Amino acid sequence: MNVFARIYYSLSKAWKAVRLYLVIAGPGIVVMVADNDAGGITTYAATGAKYQYALIWFLLILIPVAYYVQEMTVRLGAVTKRGHAEAIFDSFGAFWGWFSLLDLMIVDWLTLVTEFIGMTAALAIFGVPPWLTVAAVIALMAVIVLNGRYWTWEKIALLFCALNLIYIPSAFMVHPSVHEILRTGLIPNFAGGFNGQLFFYLMANIGTTIAPWMLFFQQSAVVDKGMLEKDIPWGRFDTMLGSVLTVVVAIFIVVVTGTVLPGVEIDSAAQAAEQLMKTDRYVGTFLAIGLFDAGLLGAICISLASSWAFGEIFGWAHSLNTKIREAPWFYASYFFTLVTAGAIVLIPNAPLVLITLFVQVIAVTLLPAALVFLILLLNDKATMGEYCNSPRQNLVGGFIVVSIVVLSTLYGVSVMFPSLFE
Repeated sequence: MNVFARIYYSLSKAWKAVRLYLVIAGPGIVVMVADNDAGGITTYAATGAKYQYALIWFLLILIPVAYYVQEMTVRLGAVTKRGHAEAIFDSFGAFWGWFSLLDLMIVDWLTLVTEFIGMTAALAIFGVPPWLTVAAVIALMAVIVLNGRYWTWEKIALLFCALNLIYIPSAFMVHPSVHEILRTGLIPNFAGGFNGQLFFYLMANIGTTIAPWMLFFQQSAVVDKGMLEKDIPWGRFDTMLGSVLTVVVAIFIVVVTGTVLPGVEIDSAAQAAEQLMKTDRYVGTFLAIGLFDAGLLGAICISLASSWAFGEIFGWAHSLNTKIREAPWFYASYFFTLVTAGAIVLIPNAPLVLITLFVQVIAVTLLPAALVFLILLLNDKATMGEYCNSPRQNLVGGFIVVSIVVLSTLYGVSVMFPSLFE
């Protein structure tokens, strides 16, 4: 009887832990999976087609990198009860506050444009005109955010996160060589040698896995959700799970295009989907559906990151728990960003593919400044107390910043002096 009692007690305790996690879960998974947005899918698809499996090892390195960066926003939000924009203004003054906010606005808006590019391209495969896609997406996002509850918005976002996993069965359907993946993908190497193109792809992969908007989004989401200091361990677990999921999905996309489209010049994920349909109609369809879902999920999060930041700076009501009449400027900025970004996609002959890849590089170029602010905020012992950064966390954070700066510098040098890396 004692054995059964212990088993029952253990199961009850485990189920209680699961239920507690389900209450806390959300910001970490949503922000990380949403980072596999339309631009990210294009980047991973192009990486697989260009280098096959050779850069999978680099993607795996991004799991702890993404976790370390985003985990800091969990602590900062839960302890200070302030969003990232507000925290920078309060700690560093108006000059640096506006500097970081303008960086965020530029990158967010450009990235939002890429989400609409991905969504319109994905549905165009099925014959849906771009104007209808843009109108339908804006209408759907209005319904999602105007319900007046953060909890409802988050659960809907988590459903779209689940759909993002559609790339996993796609990879199994193309029957890749597991031996070849292990042989060429897990051993660090720089396929094709050091050159500007390689740096571009490495930076694009970093930029689509860790982006400035993610810092602002997750910290504001933690505050809007009402997470407390006691919830930080669950927030960390949520973020780690999200970090693993986002990189796993990225690897499966690389496997799909690396297996079916090796050596094919891929300009966009939609083009990859169309190419795949010639080989396997279902895999191509999955990729197109996943691209639309990725764009929608990215748009949902990125537009909110900007609106939260504006609300924090100007003192507007800025919670999803408020109705539109209670927070008119918060929702106005949200829809203004959406509508203007969607309108860009409808401009005839706009260089949409170039914009998509360029935005990823811009994001990673502006990332070091955002990370420096984050690390400095986490070293404020008076504010953070026991949740202040440890020396090890500072060392890891500093290493990430230096690595990104070095990679960005090498890319710039390779552009100016291309023969140097030949």
